[in-house]
Formats: sequence, structure tokens, C-alpha cells
Amino acid sequence: MKKKSKYKPRGVRYDNMSWVIAGMKKVGALPTAGVALKLKNHEALDSILRGQGTREHVDMLISAVNMSEALIRVRDDLGRDWADEIRAAQDAVYTMGRRGFEKGSFVFTGPEMTAVKLVMDLHDTQLDHCSVKEMEQALFIVEEEIRLRKARSIVNSRTAQSLPHAV
Repeated sequence: MKKKSKYKPRGVRYDNMSWVIAGMKKVGALPTAGVALKLKNHEALDSILRGQGTREHVDMLISAVNMSEALIRVRDDLGRDWADEIRAAQDAVYTMGRRGFEKGSFVFTGPEMTAVKLVMDLHDTQLDHCSVKEMEQALFIVEEEIRLRKARSIVNSRTAQSLPHAV
């Protein structure tokens, strides 16, 4: 009988205190984790609003709205009362993505654009108020949803040559 899993060594943490302190810092204040992420998210949204959106831009928006939804699961005061608006933005990105893959142009309708803009502002606020550890927990939630196939796939992988996009 063959062993199913292979040994995977874990990384060694040389400075545990720095690791703990880094997990407590607010994401929005960190140059790469917060500021750069916000810039990438808004650049993706602006590109799509200008009609110059690509698959990568759609993927960034998917990540942002999924992260917003996961962050409210991690901590209620990160926007639990915005759950309906987040779901509307997820639906808007999903619909725009499906339409874009069919027609070759990623463009929002008016209501879709309004829903996504609102949640992008919410996501910026969430990033300003969540810790690095909470963001890591939210990333794990999103990855788990995709891994367990609970996320909706925008493109059918059998008919399109694309990475699996999920909302």
C-alpha cells in the first residue's frame, strides 16, 4: 500500500515576536499589503469603467468583493450590516464577467457599476480597520470556498481556455 501524502516541512519562524506583532498591525497602514492592494483594486475598477478591462482586472474585482464578504465572516464589525450590498456587488461582477467572456468586452451596466463602487469603498474601509491576521483568515475562507467548489464559476472550464474565476 502506497502512502498518499508526502512530507512537507513547515517554515521555521526565527522571530516569533515580530510575527505576532505583524499580525496585529492594520492592513491599511502597510505599504504593500494595504496601500498597494487598494491601488490595484481601484486601477482594475477604473480600467473596467473606462471600457479597457481585461481578465486580470475582472479577477482583481472578484478578489476584492470576495475578500469583503470573507472579512465580515471573520469579524462582524467589519461590515456585517453590508452583507446584502456585498452580495449585490458579487452578483454584478459575476454577471459582468459572464457577459464579458461571451462578448469580449468587460463593461458594467449602471446598477452593476453602482453596486461595485459602493463595495469597493467598503472594502477600502475594511482594509483600514482589519489586522493582517484577520486578512489572512479571510483569504483562507475564500480559498476554502473555491477549493470546496462552493463559489460560482464565471467561465465553464471545459468550453473556455481560462483560469477558474469565482465569485
